[in-house]
Amino acid sequence: MEKIQVKIVNKGGNPLPKYESRQAAGLDLRCSIDAPVTLQPMERRLIPTGLYMELPEGYEAQVRPRSGLALKRGLTVLNSPGTIDADYRGEIGVILINLSQEAQTIEPDERIAQMVIARVEQAELTEVDVLGATERGEGGFGHSGRQ
Repeated sequence: MEKIQVKIVNKGGNPLPKYESRQAAGLDLRCSIDAPVTLQPMERRLIPTGLYMELPEGYEAQVRPRSGLALKRGLTVLNSPGTIDADYRGEIGVILINLSQEAQTIEPDERIAQMVIARVEQAELTEVDVLGATERGEGGFGHSGRQ
């Protein structure tokens, strides 16, 4: 598998994100907080990671929820997937929301999200008056009738 080089500045003091298994798609992101942070039900907050990165042109990083946090504690990433563009140089932050009915506390250095690096293409849009016909046509949500 070909690996791309991504430059990381780590101001958070945590180990660099890593793949937890040989075929994992996502790198675990840890929070960079000095004290526990408690999110009340339906509360959202930007949680810092202390990480800054330089992606190669033509790539993005997607910030996604961790399935265990979502299932066990009701914590998820609000703008999922959050996109980090190749030209962004600020700190990586994770917008967490507590969808549970109880307060949830995030501990310093806790794994709070995962980050997937993906290749992207930019499109050139062409305005037209008519689109080509398809069997589906304008059928939208639930149109196929399949469950």
